[in-house]
Amino acid sequence: MSSVTHASDPEVAPKERKFFGQPWGLANLFGIELWERFSFYGMQALLAFYMYYSTTEGGLGMDQTTALNLVGAYGGFVYMMALVASFVGDRLLGAERTLFYSAVLVMVGHIVLALVPGGAGLAIGLICIGVGSGGVKTSSQVVLGELYSRTDPRRDAGFSIFYMSVNIGALFGPALTGAIWGMAGFHWGFGLAAIGMALGLIQYTLMRKSSIGGAGSEIPNPLPHSEYGKWINGTLLVVAIVVGLLVTGVVPLSSLSWIVFAVALAATVLLLWEMFHSDEVTAAEKSRLTGYIPLLVGSVAFFAIFQSQFTVVAVYSDQRVNLDLLLWELTPAQVQSFNPLFIIMFSPILAAVWTMLGDRQWSSSVKFGVANIVIGVSLFLFLPFVGGGERSTPLVVLVLILFLFTMGELLLSPVGNSLATKVAPEAFKSRLFAAWLMTVSMGTALSGVLGSLYNPDDASAERTFFLTLSAVTIALGVVLIAIRRWVLEKFADVR
Repeated sequence: MSSVTHASDPEVAPKERKFFGQPWGLANLFGIELWERFSFYGMQALLAFYMYYSTTEGGLGMDQTTALNLVGAYGGFVYMMALVASFVGDRLLGAERTLFYSAVLVMVGHIVLALVPGGAGLAIGLICIGVGSGGVKTSSQVVLGELYSRTDPRRDAGFSIFYMSVNIGALFGPALTGAIWGMAGFHWGFGLAAIGMALGLIQYTLMRKSSIGGAGSEIPNPLPHSEYGKWINGTLLVVAIVVGLLVTGVVPLSSLSWIVFAVALAATVLLLWEMFHSDEVTAAEKSRLTGYIPLLVGSVAFFAIFQSQFTVVAVYSDQRVNLDLLLWELTPAQVQSFNPLFIIMFSPILAAVWTMLGDRQWSSSVKFGVANIVIGVSLFLFLPFVGGGERSTPLVVLVLILFLFTMGELLLSPVGNSLATKVAPEAFKSRLFAAWLMTVSMGTALSGVLGSLYNPDDASAERTFFLTLSAVTIALGVVLIAIRRWVLEKFADVR
């Protein structure tokens, strides 16, 4: 039984140190999540440019198509690692220790990227960061939930405050690492990301005992020691096979995005098949799952375009956009700070609108549909500048595109998180959320595929690229709106 004292216990509540009226542990988790996101997004903002810039410019001189494919594959890999982390937390270490060691691994990865040049530094650094970030993403929220009793009315507000740390980190990470890159080079930018993660880890360690206590210390379903060998050997075998296939060239780097997509798709199908064929899932729950499937498809399509901020949009920012902003010039990496800025500005407004509308608000299927239509429409804004030269696209146009990206995200991402918990069968709550995460993984991997297909040097191909993506996404959005009544019928008591 956990030794944590819940904030809602009346006998201790008056003595409890608080953070904006929340348990003090939230302050610690807020801090480490902010710095982890600062380091992650700060690094990711530089990643594509580091890979395809020439060696004389401080990059690795990689083929642009391969570089963008790898960025997408890496993003999808991070979301898959969230599933691995859930296994480690539930069966090996407990959520809190998983969080701590994952944060250490993230910092190690950033240090490697900053100090080790070439492909070796890139590979080791990204693997450490990817595995560690997946762990932080999952375990931090589990630990946060453990700070509250099930009936604590502060719980939702606490998670909302925590979510702000993600966007604050995502806002300042690219802005500052992008600036350092412009002044001193890529490795100094990676170094700043490492310093940020180190600050978060130091803060967490110093406050760990006093603020977290026993929250997340339990191992809910311990793995028997007799099975350790099987899992360790299996893991080492999979790693050896993957490394061998990549090193020998049997699996080319340019195909990694497709491989990540295929693995995530297979995982999603397996998870859904398990739920549909389980005797523990009722007919009503299977009906909700059926209605949920089109929304999962909509999520994949949306995130394929949304995550192209780090692939197609990154290249476009680098090669086409006039980055002059008032009295200074932005680096292409700093453009990626606009999305979190808009989230911070508009998420409270949209939350207030949904609260005000209550039962009159759009259903989940409509929100998903409108999100896809909005992000599809945003691609039309690229068309007047097709085939343009360097700095031919005004910065305001790209900012408007990213604003529409954000509006779509606010309609789909938080709704998807919430919906996954509402339609999940009682016996498979974690696994349906895992299926939701896999759609993000698939979409992110596809953003790498889109990056490899994008050809800014051919005006006709570029126009076809944006028109096709826009048409497909808008059409899917229209379908999701058209089937809204069918989805509601399948959901029964869920909107």
